[in-house]
Amino acid sequence: MKTRPHICFVAPHAWPVLSGNRDMAFAGGAEVQQCHLARGLAARGYQVAMLCLDYGQPALVEIDGIRVHRLFKPNAGWPVMRFLHPRLTALWRGMHRVDADIYYQRGADMHTGVVAAYCQLHGKKSIFAGANDNDFSPGQELIRYRRDKWLFAYGLARASVIVAQRQIQKQLCWENYKRDSTLIQSCYPAPVAQANPAGGILWVATIRKFKGPERFIELAKSLPDCRFTMIGGPGGDDAESLRYYESIRSQAEAVPNLSFLGFVHPADIEQYFDGAKIFVNTSDSEGFPNTFLQAWARAMPTVSLFDPGAVEDGQSVCCTTQDINSLVEVVRALNRDDVLWRETGERCRRYFLRQHALEGVLDAYEHLFLNLLEALR
Repeated sequence: MKTRPHICFVAPHAWPVLSGNRDMAFAGGAEVQQCHLARGLAARGYQVAMLCLDYGQPALVEIDGIRVHRLFKPNAGWPVMRFLHPRLTALWRGMHRVDADIYYQRGADMHTGVVAAYCQLHGKKSIFAGANDNDFSPGQELIRYRRDKWLFAYGLARASVIVAQRQIQKQLCWENYKRDSTLIQSCYPAPVAQANPAGGILWVATIRKFKGPERFIELAKSLPDCRFTMIGGPGGDDAESLRYYESIRSQAEAVPNLSFLGFVHPADIEQYFDGAKIFVNTSDSEGFPNTFLQAWARAMPTVSLFDPGAVEDGQSVCCTTQDINSLVEVVRALNRDDVLWRETGERCRRYFLRQHALEGVLDAYEHLFLNLLEALR
């Protein structure tokens, strides 16, 4: 009798992250999380597969115990028609070829609908995992086409299990879709290094308007005696996204105490967290950023314009501010007061170890998988 299910991660854009290929300038938070989980499950002896787009890799290749099946090139097919072929047809065939017990897909996308439909038709189980609070707010999903929004809603209604990153997502899922969800936190393999008390102030995100990169530039201007580092690639390859990216790059490079690095591969970003003292997030809204975990795991204070809801010892883990003025004051205080900086950072690390360490999150997923496997019998 099978005691562990075969898991397939439907992660079309995860190959650049999983392979460590630094020639491809793409790295989303959902892809990073799926790679952490896939590697962790493979290390525990699970049969793990992943479906990825064709970035030039072999049709089938194994990385860290994960069997990666190639789909199609990112821009393959004729406009309009490529939605059906090769996108739908190749994904459907890929899922059939893998023949997993459970298919895991993360982030609002048309793939949510395809995965749920395939699993219902073939007697499999599907998991949809939220990647952003907007995934559970109808009309606010980060999805371009109405057709794809419909497919996402179709899939969300039919997924075997929905996983929420945090309590607000669980609440929104029930309020807007009348579906219960399982709360499982995001994870991160704990590093050896800790925050550098002599380091600078770090910002890492994709360059998109809702991420508020202009605010970080204003912060750097307001604290000319501090060193700032800004990391992030364009939010897309369309003309508007590229124009916005170039505008931010130009503004950042005009600030003497701000180093703008552009896109940095996830594997190389670790060294910048190792060398930083404070992490800053300037987004209007988020799900649960991987960058918070990278900072907290290193006992690094995090200052943010939104509250992720993390609490340790009765205190908020994140230093939440309301506007650019309070953002400046909080960063200044943490940078000048060594005791405050150290106490805040240690609270971050305690919370991380309790809620987000990789092994604990894998335990939660194993429990979920075993329940789904029992339902398949």
